[in-house]
Amino acid sequence: MALADSVPGVSGGTIAFILGFYDNFVNSLNNIISGDKIGRINALKFLTKIGVGWVVGFILSVLFITTIFEKNIYEINSLFLGFIIASIPIIVKSEKKTLLSNNKNIIFLIIGIIVVCGITYFNPITSKGHSFSVRADNLSLAFGAYIFISGMIAISAMVLPGISGSTILLIFGLYTPILNAIKQVLKFNFEYLPSIIIFGFGILAGIFLTVRTVRSLLRKFRAQTIYCIIGLMIGSIYAVIMGPTSLEIPKPPMNPATFSIVFFAIGCTLVPALEKLKVILEKKNIESITT
Repeated sequence: MALADSVPGVSGGTIAFILGFYDNFVNSLNNIISGDKIGRINALKFLTKIGVGWVVGFILSVLFITTIFEKNIYEINSLFLGFIIASIPIIVKSEKKTLLSNNKNIIFLIIGIIVVCGITYFNPITSKGHSFSVRADNLSLAFGAYIFISGMIAISAMVLPGISGSTILLIFGLYTPILNAIKQVLKFNFEYLPSIIIFGFGILAGIFLTVRTVRSLLRKFRAQTIYCIIGLMIGSIYAVIMGPTSLEIPKPPMNPATFSIVFFAIGCTLVPALEKLKVILEKKNIESITT
């Protein structure tokens, strides 16, 4: 889950679904918020087990990704593009009945695209066009609030089918800065610690405020929400293209010359492979129940 959550286009929730504990994971998050005493204790035990493995995996993946990010940003972003573009048909296929029976709600898809492109274009990171980071000396009240809100929204992606928290961070221009900040804190460079603390509080607030809202939207307004999610995913293609501009030492946006078809193909292959694995595991689960 941590490896999936650390890269845009692949959701840790999808991995949880493939491994068979997605419902338990989401219900545990909900029980922490609104469950009874026994429900909260059981949820805390389950989430602690997941959390320890997630933290270890996330730290290892962050150290690896940030090590190669600066030199190989265009190859990595080509990989991310593959992840995202390959994920869209899977979401459409899984929600085909809902989408076709409510096709008038396609306006929400357009809204999703506009929102993502607007945030990417106007966010305080990629719109600056010069060196930028989340060090303490760059923090202001407005930028701290921006980091906090980004953390809230990113954690809500855990219960959304097909879109990851990393994709949300990429849209907000904070994917590279936050990963780099985590790496610097792990190296005991505490100039980045205030931003990580603010981001962490945003995640906690998101668990208590937005996760429940997202679950409610998926139940009551599923078609509109799914169309909007697909719009967010389509719009995030622009966010990936602009991704190099969010580096601490910015680089030009991706263009046809810097696009890597090889890494794009790898990304497009891995996502359907995960989907195939899910089908195989579901089939084996059904067979084990019937026998």
